[in-house]
Amino acid sequence: MSSYLLVHADSDREYLRGPGDELQTDLGVLEVPDDVAHGDVLETHLGEAFHARRLRGPDLFNHFERTGAPMMPRDIGLVIGHTGAQSGDRVLDAGTGTGVLSGFLGRIGADVTTFEVDPEFAEVARGNMELGGVSDRVDVRTGDLTDELDDLAAGDPFDLITLDTGDAAAVVERAPQLLVPGGYVAVYTPFVEDARDTELAAREAGLGDVETLETIQRELTVDERGTRPSTAGVGHTGYLLFARRVE
Repeated sequence: MSSYLLVHADSDREYLRGPGDELQTDLGVLEVPDDVAHGDVLETHLGEAFHARRLRGPDLFNHFERTGAPMMPRDIGLVIGHTGAQSGDRVLDAGTGTGVLSGFLGRIGADVTTFEVDPEFAEVARGNMELGGVSDRVDVRTGDLTDELDDLAAGDPFDLITLDTGDAAAVVERAPQLLVPGGYVAVYTPFVEDARDTELAAREAGLGDVETLETIQRELTVDERGTRPSTAGVGHTGYLLFARRVE
């Protein structure tokens, strides 16, 4: 059953509910119809209007239950853009966490196998995949990917490997045995030392098109005085390594 975002017409308040659910706020009580559809306008018993919207990627980022700091949309966009991830791709992921990256990849039609070492985190991620409507395309497994590399290398190869783990370099070393020719690996690392280790591992493994990027983004503040970069928020999020099996 898909959930919908109920957005109050006269404010920025929004709530996540599914068909048949009830919303109770100071704006009144609203029964979500079983046949609710994207674009419907629903009213509470006090006459307050809410617009029903289908969930999109940014909504998943905002409403997934979090077990830590999820990958930011800016980084996810770079992963998809630099690797050309697309519908039908087989993706091997590790460091599931909240599952935002896996959710985004599942929603563009990729089939994702993702590993999370923490059982509680893995269970939360499974619930988030249900919420995102991608539980049929994202297989959340509890365990350490490095323990499964031999078995995975003996099976069908992957189009893309995405990693957000402290031992990513050990997986990158095996990437040529895990990827299809032309397949990509993308690694997110919060620390520059880990970024260096993964790049050296990629080069040692014979991967091509190796590059490491620092992700920096600044929001602009626009007001009557003028326009300038915001002094609030986090500009730096992390480092992204991209590499490709070229043979």
